[in-house]
Amino acid sequence: MRLDDYDPGDDIRDLGRGGGGFGGGGGGGLGGLLIGFLPMLLGRKMGCGTILLIGAVAFFLLGPGANLLSTGGGTSDPMTDSRSGANVACDTQAERFACNVFGSTHQVWGDLVSGYQKPTLNFFTDQNRSGCGAAQAAMGPFYCPADQGVYLDTAFFRELDSKFGAAGDAAQAYVVAHEVGHHIQTITGISDQVRRAQGRASQAEGNALQVRMELQADCYAGVWAARARTSAGQPVMEPGDMEEAMRAANAIGDDTLMRSAGQRPVPESFTHGTSEQRMTWLRRGLQTGDPRQCNAFDTAI
Repeated sequence: MRLDDYDPGDDIRDLGRGGGGFGGGGGGGLGGLLIGFLPMLLGRKMGCGTILLIGAVAFFLLGPGANLLSTGGGTSDPMTDSRSGANVACDTQAERFACNVFGSTHQVWGDLVSGYQKPTLNFFTDQNRSGCGAAQAAMGPFYCPADQGVYLDTAFFRELDSKFGAAGDAAQAYVVAHEVGHHIQTITGISDQVRRAQGRASQAEGNALQVRMELQADCYAGVWAARARTSAGQPVMEPGDMEEAMRAANAIGDDTLMRSAGQRPVPESFTHGTSEQRMTWLRRGLQTGDPRQCNAFDTAI
């Protein structure tokens, strides 16, 4: 991908490694994770109602009692190990790339959304805190509407390749742009509307609404990729980038994740959509570059 260097201001922070443990637990096992995370999976009646991009992976791929996370640093990747004690943002290769994608999303959405307000990008290592509670590497990247922040442990970029077979910078950019898509849903009021509807819905109905939220965010990620340009006017997308992004969308579909875990896909439990749906909506954004084509609530998905 072609991306300009983004000069971070107060919209990007490196939180480092901090107190992200769950009350009464202090560990990273499945039980501790689900205490804070299960409400997000259900998509119902939660203050931080946005589902994490790959939160379902922990639930689908690891059995009861599995140790999701060692707080001693076992999830760090080599690119995060060079962080200084000062926790300077954008000071590693992986962070710099995420910062450049993040800056590019401002250029696109600032032109498309009246009164656009930037989210914040918060890097962390292993665990820390967000306005929605604990931030843990095992959760994957996520967006917190309470503080309008994207939270990212860049070790996830390595996992995209090693666990999901989705290597490449376009796959990584898709992750960041998807979370910014959730920010667009927040500042345009879509998130509030969905959460209110989920509060009146059954669990299955609430999950179905959350699927539509995620598919719209996928489409918004495609809109960014289609519209983004460098300062020299070149498209950020290069040959092969679309295929990389599609591989990532395919790898994190609910049905694919459940089959990978040896389980039968249960559509009523889906919270992000099937692989085919995720690729379809990402492709829609890429091909149209039009956020009006991303209304996943008034059309068949």
